[in-house]
Amino acid sequence: MKISIVGPTWPFRGGIAHYTTLLVKHLREAGHSVRFISYLKQYPQWLYPGNTAMDPSDDSSVLRIESDRVLTPLNPLTWWKAFRIMQQEKPDLVILQWWTPFFSPMLFMLTRLLRYYTKTKILFLCHHLIAPDGGVLDWFLAQRILRRGDAFVVMSEEDFALLRRALPRAYIKGTLHPPYDVFSREPLQKNDARAALSLNPDDRVVLFFGFVRRYKGLKSLIDALAIVNKELPTQLLVVGEFWEDERPYRAQIEALGLTDKVHLINGYVPNDQLSKYFSAADVVAMPYLEATQSGVAQLAIGFERPMIATRVGGMADVIEDGHNGLLVEANDPHALADAILHFYRDNLAPGYIEHIRRGKESSSWKPMVSLIEELAVSPQAISPAEQARLARAAAARNA
Repeated sequence: MKISIVGPTWPFRGGIAHYTTLLVKHLREAGHSVRFISYLKQYPQWLYPGNTAMDPSDDSSVLRIESDRVLTPLNPLTWWKAFRIMQQEKPDLVILQWWTPFFSPMLFMLTRLLRYYTKTKILFLCHHLIAPDGGVLDWFLAQRILRRGDAFVVMSEEDFALLRRALPRAYIKGTLHPPYDVFSREPLQKNDARAALSLNPDDRVVLFFGFVRRYKGLKSLIDALAIVNKELPTQLLVVGEFWEDERPYRAQIEALGLTDKVHLINGYVPNDQLSKYFSAADVVAMPYLEATQSGVAQLAIGFERPMIATRVGGMADVIEDGHNGLLVEANDPHALADAILHFYRDNLAPGYIEHIRRGKESSSWKPMVSLIEELAVSPQAISPAEQARLARAAAARNA
């Protein structure tokens, strides 16, 4: 099957770039001819602070992949160039991705050109329908753009329900977020990783990983850590770029007397450095106030680390409460503290790690590849707009 995919890749950084790269890699390994159309430029810095620098990861074997780097989201001439590549390629399927309304003008034009000049099916891969902290405008743009798709893949039950509400007749399929197999080195031994971070071998260590924004709930986790430390001395590693002012967090840490318990590492972590932080941790905390799914959970699973997270969005689709992690209500520091104390007091780590290890054996990109193959050939994968057009054409012929 011939497929064209639009999305970011190395040297752009972040979960979507990793996701797209791995999707192309696994589709090609499955025997499909994949034309990968990527970006020359992506986000402007004023809109996405901290995420416009290039990825310093050195893993060329996984992250560097053949692609046509032609797109600039703010330059319509590059949209036409990308379309011409697809038009000449004549793919059976074009895969577009939705995760932020910033790309709406570009996606609006690409889908319009594909609809008008080709018969290629359009599959939207939706990482989340409405971005965290999104609003009414995000919802409006999502409806306007996505209705041009023939089929859709979502990665949480919440997004399935949202998309069904927006497009009642759409052909939608759901699947779990595949694993991020982007590690360039074997995981470190826990003691070696802790030594590299100046932590004691017998410390209790909780990891918060990923960029810091309001909806990630870091303030709630810091409050919870203060409660935990009244009973069990515990360290918190906060590793990731701050997309907001770091000072209020430092003030909170100081006010709670946690300056020797919380380690803030503000910066993007290259893939070859991931192991140091995940291997040093006993458990990964995801205290999100809202979310649909999280690539951090897939990293935790990759490094065989249990998780403590809030019961929001699609987190329960990945974290099995009492099996590979614990789930609590959002924005409740006491519940979060109780979960951390329960994890350590009852020595839950060995059982959770074993469950994660067994699950990894059956986890792969194969379900996603199979789903794309199914959607590409299914007669149901016809968009509402296309169904209406065909109905009008049939009525005209019968008139």
